[in-house]
Amino acid sequence: MFKSAELFIAYRYIKARRKGFFAFLTTLIAIGGTTLGVCALVITLSVMTGFQQDIRTKILGIQPHIYLSKVDGTLFDDYKEVAQDLYSFDFVKASAPYIFGQSIIKKQGYTQGTGALIKGIDLQAENDLMGLSNKIKKDNIISDNAISSDGIILGNELANSIHAQVGDFVIVMFPSQMSSVPKMKKLKIEAVFHSGMYEYDTTLAYVDLKTADEMFAFDGGVSGLAIRTDSFDKANIYAKDLQSALGYPFKARSWIDMNKNLFSALKLEKLMMFIILALIIIVASFNIISNILLLSVEKAKEIGILSAMGFSKLSISKIFFYEGFIVGSIGTVLGLMAGLLISYGLKNFEIFKLPQGVYYVDRLPVVIIPTDIILVALCAFVITVISGLYPAYQVSKLEPLEAIKYN
Repeated sequence: MFKSAELFIAYRYIKARRKGFFAFLTTLIAIGGTTLGVCALVITLSVMTGFQQDIRTKILGIQPHIYLSKVDGTLFDDYKEVAQDLYSFDFVKASAPYIFGQSIIKKQGYTQGTGALIKGIDLQAENDLMGLSNKIKKDNIISDNAISSDGIILGNELANSIHAQVGDFVIVMFPSQMSSVPKMKKLKIEAVFHSGMYEYDTTLAYVDLKTADEMFAFDGGVSGLAIRTDSFDKANIYAKDLQSALGYPFKARSWIDMNKNLFSALKLEKLMMFIILALIIIVASFNIISNILLLSVEKAKEIGILSAMGFSKLSISKIFFYEGFIVGSIGTVLGLMAGLLISYGLKNFEIFKLPQGVYYVDRLPVVIIPTDIILVALCAFVITVISGLYPAYQVSKLEPLEAIKYN
């Protein structure tokens, strides 16, 4: 079973009864500390990865993979030709024109209004691009194919802020190209959408592309083209390819670039949580060190006998190094098992119910990534190995005659 005598002796030392409850307790604390640290790391990384992927999914439910616009902000007068040219790229799977414009929206008969971003879209093209209709509540009066010329779709938080609901009329005020006096348009709320991202739900409103064209006097032009590719992870690469191929005055920006600060902050937060929770394993490593030192005192006579039998100092140090390695490995394996089990429970059972008004999810979004589990196991392994070096070195300095004489 064991290929080396040192490993066999280390295993026997752990398995054999120790002298006194304190010695046994230090072993349990060393294993338990490592188990707790590894378990906490696995759960935390799984939950944070889940939140990252949940945010990413919700962003991609509203934002396309790539926005194609013009550097100087001028309109796309020939957007249909440009859209046709986009399909010469193999990675482009769908595209849709859009118009962006700022406005103030208030419910008819009310004086209080709020700022909103009006997005003019072709609903059918938008559904092909991102499936907007899937985010619209079922009890709405909108067609699946188009928004009517006097209709509007509001984010649910935006609708709540102006005390409006489906079927109500709203007044949309928007800047005029001809004068400083804003224009106004009366529109009917045909639907309310829920994206799960507060920033979108509280500021975004959709109207038909032709309606937006008339409101902002675009004369048949659009702000740009929204593009869906075959892989959202490669959106940055594809955006650079489009930018290089189309050249000036086109500007291609990926969803990754537009949300770079958000995801950079999330990555930094995940890294800091990993470092902080790894300190638990480091604390547990001190318990391993004290446990091995205590064992070396307890087994001093045996160490002397082994030395007299011909075991070298290196071999004796290996015994106690393996001792720490075995204790740390047991704690790591138990921690991984406990962390994965708890993560599975959080993912599949409603253990903690979260308020949807705050988090937009009713349970913790847990995603277990194999690379995270391997990283945690590797981190625990390295800390365990390092923690066994010092006590193993100290044991190797013990002289055999003194060990036998004083024990």
